[in-house]
Amino acid sequence: MANITKEEVKHVANLARLAITEAEAEKFAQQLGAITKFAEQLNELDTTNVEPTTHVLPLVNVLREDVAVKGLDREVMMLNVKEHVDGLVKVPPIITE
Repeated sequence: MANITKEEVKHVANLARLAITEAEAEKFAQQLGAITKFAEQLNELDTTNVEPTTHVLPLVNVLREDVAVKGLDREVMMLNVKEHVDGLVKVPPIITE
């Protein structure tokens, strides 16, 4: 992988609508170059007999069974409500116009 140039950093910054200085572009180019150089080390690993995975740990679905259950009784729930109209909770308006 080639080193990342200052011009490439400025191009990506422009696409992201970020204003960066020449010094920042130089600094980011060096930092991103170091990151890609580090990532290139992964290409040196022999992965011939390694099975592709989506996660390093064997995970299973840990969610509970999706079973319908009866909710709160409306009359009991309305005992905790300050104001209600026709069985619905009345809340203050958030849009006045």
